[in-house]
This record gives sequence, structure tokens and C-alpha cells, in this order.
Amino acid sequence: MGLLISILILGSVVLIAYSLLPQFLNKAKNWQKDEERKVAKEMDNMFYDKSPRKIVLLYFILPEIFGIIAFIIFHSIIVAIGLALVGLTIPNLILKLRFNNRKKKFASQLLDAINLLSSSLKGGLSLLQALEVVVEEMPAPISQEFGLVVRENKMGVLLEDSFRNLNSRMDIEELRLMVSSILVARETGGDLTKVFSRLSTTIRDNFKLKENIKTLTLQGRMQAGIMSVLPFLFVAWVITVNKNHFDIMLNNDLGRMLLIIAVVLQVVGMFLIRKFSIIKL
Repeated sequence: MGLLISILILGSVVLIAYSLLPQFLNKAKNWQKDEERKVAKEMDNMFYDKSPRKIVLLYFILPEIFGIIAFIIFHSIIVAIGLALVGLTIPNLILKLRFNNRKKKFASQLLDAINLLSSSLKGGLSLLQALEVVVEEMPAPISQEFGLVVRENKMGVLLEDSFRNLNSRMDIEELRLMVSSILVARETGGDLTKVFSRLSTTIRDNFKLKENIKTLTLQGRMQAGIMSVLPFLFVAWVITVNKNHFDIMLNNDLGRMLLIIAVVLQVVGMFLIRKFSIIKL
């Protein structure tokens, strides 16, 4: 009798799963298409010519790989689920790191581009022609971004709007300063060569100030990193020396409460150290 009930339950579960499978596959396909559109838009902003489908497939592949490897090594379902969730965040992390590296490279090229624009304007070229010189003479990513500005203008978009689009895509402090200066000069009829000359000096001083701040805060940031990792290294070392060292606390209500408080305070301390070590100019 018990075997018959088990067979009936198993058969019911199989039938329910089989009936829900098409709906699940349909939702998964729709989610994949939505993610591909989002990823494709982000990749277009970065001029990244790879297929968005490959990035989206990582959402399915990496969690499985991380989960299986974690279960083989640690023999724990909880650890496997945790690392599978970590694998789920890696595709977004890859795109974010790539975009941040692109922004840093763009910012490092911006001063040279401003100097080239100023020289071109002094040579009698218009602002649009000066932008074309930057596109031809300078490497990516700044040539790609300014090239898009030029193409938008040739397609009928106002140059001011193209600069605003560039500003919204990159969102860099020095670029915002440059775009604001250009827009104000074009509205008021100011001399762009003088504007670019002053802008070059301002941005150069800003870069020097940021480098000095990074140098002066390097020791503090290193100490923050060491102090954040040190408790975890200490716990790992104690466990390797004596596995039962924390049993007296784990088997006691007061001890467990103190451990939870210690972990919470450590996390809060790491958060505060990170906040204090970041200086926004």
C-alpha cells in the first residue's frame, strides 16, 4: 500500500512538472530576450562588438559551474547555493568593470583631446571640424565617443544635444566641465580657444590634486584593507591549530550572541572604513 501511494505521488509530481515545463521554458526564453536587449544596449554604449547572447549565457552557465565545484569541494548544499549566486553576479560585474575601465581611459585621454581641439580652433577650423580631427588623430575610446557626436550632428542632431548625450553616456566630472563650458561659450558667443586653454589648466590641476590625494591616502587604505581581512585570517588560523577552540562559544547562548555581535560589528567597521577612505572631489 505504501509503495502504491509513493508511486502515485511520484507520478503526480512528474505530471505537474511536465505540465509546467512549457510555461517555465517560455518565461525563461522571454527573460533571456529581455536580458539580451539590456546587455546589447550596454555593449553598444561601450562599442563592445561581441554578441550579447554570449554574456547572457553566462547567467546560466556560471551558477551551475560554481555550484557544482563548491559542492564537490565543500560537500555542502548551502555553500554550493551561495557560490552559485556569486556566479550569477559575475556577468554584470564583467560589464561594469569593462565600462569603468573605459571611463578611466576616456578621462586620461580627455586633456590631450582638449589641447588638440584648442590647436585646431586656433588653426581656423570650426568646432565640428576640430572634433573630426580628434576622431582621426586619437585612439579609442575617445575617438569612438567623439565620432558618435560627429555622426549624430551629420544626421541632424544639434551639436549641443550630441554633447549632452555624450555627457550622459560617460558621466565624468571633467567631461561635464568641458561640455558645460562649450555650451555656455556657444550661447554667449565666447572665444572657445580661450575657454579650452583655461579648461586645460583646470583639468590638469584637478588630475594633479586627485593623484596627490591617492598618494596621501594610500597608507590609510592599505591599513583599512589589512584590518578588514585580519579577523577572518585569525579565525582561520585558530581553526587550523585547534578545531574545537570555539566550541565553548558555539555551544553556549551567550557565546553565540557574542559571535553574532562580533560579526555584525566587523561588517559595520568595514563599511565605515570604506566610507571614510573614499574622498569625493
